[in-house]
Amino acid sequence: MVINFEAALRRHLDLGCGASPRNVYGRPELFGIDIRSNPLIDGLVFRQANLSIDPIPFPDNYFGSVSAFDYLEHVPRILATHDGKSTTFPFVCLMSEIWRVLAPNGLLYALTPAYPSPQAFQDPTHVNVITAQTHEYFCGDFPVAAMYGFLGRFKAINTGFVVHKDSRIHAEKTIRKKIRHLKYRLQGRLTHFLWELEAIK
Repeated sequence: MVINFEAALRRHLDLGCGASPRNVYGRPELFGIDIRSNPLIDGLVFRQANLSIDPIPFPDNYFGSVSAFDYLEHVPRILATHDGKSTTFPFVCLMSEIWRVLAPNGLLYALTPAYPSPQAFQDPTHVNVITAQTHEYFCGDFPVAAMYGFLGRFKAINTGFVVHKDSRIHAEKTIRKKIRHLKYRLQGRLTHFLWELEAIK
């Protein structure tokens, strides 16, 4: 299969985009997916899908980057099939789908409330608790999540607890942001964990 790297690098996909799609790397073309209907935003290529059960409705190797802001915690870890005789792993399947639509060396940028912060639990629609080690199941030469059906491989570029408002775009931390991060850490106020993962193909 021929991959158009130049075209892919122009495209960014925001999962669970709602009415405020994010373009963390400032790509020229912005795409979005949400469970709700089209938000009618100028310049946004939109698809409606329930990514707990549906594949990402775009071709393989199509995007230079994908983002997920306050989204992964809403994707179930396990669901029973309609006949009740077996189970599926929607979160693992979604990670495979993200890897599939990313071009080689494409980036996933995910920001998620994480344990031990109460924000990981307090919303009753949070069904997928993320920890500081969850991303490791999808990384390395032999990802552990392969035993559950994960089909890809990521490399961790940047991970850690962050100040949510300072991590809405990909950018170097200023001195002010570094000080705020230290202050929040010392006060136990860091609520969100950042994944910046590279698709290895």
